[in-house]
Amino acid sequence: VLPMIGTALLDEPIIEEIVFGKFGRERDLVEGSFSNTIVLVERGSDVKDEIVYFSEKENNVANVGGKALVVYNNQKGIFLGELFHQFAPPDYRPRIPVLSMSNEDGEFLKNIIQNRTTATLNVFYNPDFVAYFSSRGPVSPFYIKPDLVAPGVFINTTLTDAKYNLTSGTSFAAPHVSGAAALLLQKNQDFTPKEVKSLLVTTTDFVTDAYENKFPIETSGSGRLNITRAFEANLVILPPALIYNLSTEKETAREDLKLKALDGSLGKINAEFVGADDVNFDYKQQGNVLETTVSLPSESLGEFQGTIVIENKNVEYHVPVVIHKTKGSVNVFEEDGKLDFEVLYPEEWSYAKISVINKDSGKTYTTSVTPKKDSSISVTEKGEYW
Repeated sequence: VLPMIGTALLDEPIIEEIVFGKFGRERDLVEGSFSNTIVLVERGSDVKDEIVYFSEKENNVANVGGKALVVYNNQKGIFLGELFHQFAPPDYRPRIPVLSMSNEDGEFLKNIIQNRTTATLNVFYNPDFVAYFSSRGPVSPFYIKPDLVAPGVFINTTLTDAKYNLTSGTSFAAPHVSGAAALLLQKNQDFTPKEVKSLLVTTTDFVTDAYENKFPIETSGSGRLNITRAFEANLVILPPALIYNLSTEKETAREDLKLKALDGSLGKINAEFVGADDVNFDYKQQGNVLETTVSLPSESLGEFQGTIVIENKNVEYHVPVVIHKTKGSVNVFEEDGKLDFEVLYPEEWSYAKISVINKDSGKTYTTSVTPKKDSSISVTEKGEYW
């Protein structure tokens, strides 16, 4: 759930019975007992062209003695609601907390409260919630997206005619990151784009929900932008994120991190993996390279996430990690611009489609293999391929 704009924080939780109040109109609250309850209502109305504002629903429920109001969406997903708007009475002030809920959760709750149900409702400050409209990743198994997140919800920004307005969207998160990059380049104009990205991505703060549960990488990337830590960082880590690919044929994988100390003195590196319990992590520092290896128990298959936490000179850096482990694997042999493929799979199979993608141009080469027929692709363009 999300508190609507205008809802005050609570000093203590509200523990009351939940009841259904249809659409929260006056006529919906005539029959039944709503005093000292948490009232669940649906967004909008069942009458064409009828507008029932959130402020109106709140006022109606407060008038019948309700202690709190939960408005669930009338379409898929959750929403951010506002109690204050241009059509509200000039003297309007919310009297009870109002929360928004997704359609799916609302219908589920509506179902279970047919039997008497008591709930605990609390409203507290947790600004690190990733907005429902923020794009989720990944768009490819070969890299991690998003890289990070930045403030983009209810940003107090300027309007024409010397006014201010609370506005949300990625159009407001992007300037935060652009400004952070500009500050880093002001500090050192010789930074490359990859170095700027590394400093921003590896110095973020973890994003957690109100119960300290960390958001997954496909939702928050490495975490929330922290320009202070990025500006004061001394370590550039490339790449700033890692993907390991394991299979039943290949149960250990190694990936290297290149380290660059901005003050010229690298010193000792300590590292640990924080994340999925199944993951076995090890590392070795060889000069300015950190060799990392991961493995999983033979029975563990699927996707596993975590973070390599690197400590250098009492400063902490975060490298997000995704580990894929599948039953099958593809061995690639390169010779004179020709790629030969071998598919290894522990069970019976009949056909496999293999695509090779140029990272920069996006050009894709495709072939197919069977247990009785290997195949190859001729690659003429130089570059990195996936």
